[in-house]
Amino acid sequence: MIQETISTATSELQALPQSCSPIPRTWLGRMRPLGALFLAALLTGAAAPWPDEPSRTCFFQMLSGGDSFFCRGDLEVIYPELGDVGCSYIPKCHQYRERISREWGSPRVRYPQADKNKKYVLMLVDPDVPSRANPRSRFWRHWLVTNIPGANLRTGDVKGHVLTDYVRPTPPPRSGYHRYQLLLHEQPEHEAITLSPEERISLGSWAMESFVKQFRLGSPVASTQFLTKYHQD
Repeated sequence: MIQETISTATSELQALPQSCSPIPRTWLGRMRPLGALFLAALLTGAAAPWPDEPSRTCFFQMLSGGDSFFCRGDLEVIYPELGDVGCSYIPKCHQYRERISREWGSPRVRYPQADKNKKYVLMLVDPDVPSRANPRSRFWRHWLVTNIPGANLRTGDVKGHVLTDYVRPTPPPRSGYHRYQLLLHEQPEHEAITLSPEERISLGSWAMESFVKQFRLGSPVASTQFLTKYHQD
């Protein structure tokens, strides 16, 4: 029974040591520390901490169900101290939700399968504005970069033509979790990608699907997302 419980728990969570060093993007690395932690909790009767609870040890809860299906292609989004946050909730411990909203700049975005001879388009959007239950202003554009060389994406260095400067994830109070979705598209050759004057005026209610169709971007070659909410909720 203990082994089954540990197996279930480790498939959903990632333990982050208090040293907060970057985390390798491997499931094996995520599961090893958790087996011991959950075994100790089970044997002592202690409750295991979750992302909203204060703890000396910080946990990632991995996305599940439909939210996890969005994550495909091994796209990595790497923030300071947290490492790759793709397909996970941002934990509240160590003020990570506040720091991602107020302190940290744009993440490194790494795509190991990028073709060195191609260029790419990267988008970061929030489809849950003002809330997931009432997304009347989707999509909110948080970052849009074109002409990114494939060689740069292999190392996580997002350098290209910035159409929208990076805007930190800032979910409003009491609006629940917001999905922050990164989509990576191959950029068609000789395609000059721009935003219309109307699109440049506002970040909200962006017709992302029309933008993708207009510039013949097709389906993303990779995508991922992370979820976070207002840091005091």
